[in-house]
Amino acid sequence: MSYFWKFGIFLWLILVFLAAFLWAPLAEGLGEYTRIIYFHVPTAWLTVVAFLIGAVYSILYLRKRQIKFDMIAEAASQIGLVFCLLATITGSIWAKMSWGSFWNWDPRETSIFILLLVYAAYFALRSAVEQPDRKAALASVYSIFAFITVPFFVFIVPRVYASLHPDPLVNPEGKIHMEGKMLMTFLSSLFGFTLLFFWIFKSKLELIKIKISLKERE
Repeated sequence: MSYFWKFGIFLWLILVFLAAFLWAPLAEGLGEYTRIIYFHVPTAWLTVVAFLIGAVYSILYLRKRQIKFDMIAEAASQIGLVFCLLATITGSIWAKMSWGSFWNWDPRETSIFILLLVYAAYFALRSAVEQPDRKAALASVYSIFAFITVPFFVFIVPRVYASLHPDPLVNPEGKIHMEGKMLMTFLSSLFGFTLLFFWIFKSKLELIKIKISLKERE
C-alpha cells in the first residue's frame, strides 16, 4: 500500500506537469509565464503550512515538555525551509523571464528572502545549543515568534508596497481569472504538492519514532 501511494503521487505530479505545459491554456497578459503559477503557488502555500505545523508542535512542546513534539516541529520547519527555497527559485525564474533578472529586490522577493533568513536562524539556534531540553525550549519559543512573521512577509508586505509581481498586470483587481482547464490544472497541482508534502512529513515522523525508540533502548 505504501508503494502504491508513492507511485500514485509520482504519477499525479507527472500528469500535472504535462497538463501545465501541454493542456492548460495561457492566462491573458501572462503568456508563457503562466506555467510557473502551477509550481510557484503550491510551494509558497506549503511553506506556510509547514511553518504553521512547526509552530503548533512548538506550542505543544512548551505545554507538555515531550521531546517528540520538538523533533516534529524541527522536521516540519526543515520541510518548510525546502519549500520556501523552491518558492524563491520558481519566483526567481519568473523574474528572469519577466523582468530580465533573477533578482530585483522587489518587495515579494525581499520579504521571502528575509523569511529564509528568519528560519535559517532557527536552525542556527538549534545547532548552537547542546543541552537537549534547553535547545528544545529556546527553539520552540523562537519557532512561535518566527511564524508570527510568516503572514506578514508572505501576505501583507507584498501587498502594501508597489511591486513588480505580475498580479497587477493581469487585471485591475490584481487577480488571475482562470478558465476551466487552468483552474483544474492549478487545483490538481495544489493537491498533488500537498500530498507530496504530507508524504515527506509522514516519512520524517517515522524516522522520529525510530530515533525515540533507539533512545529508549539505550
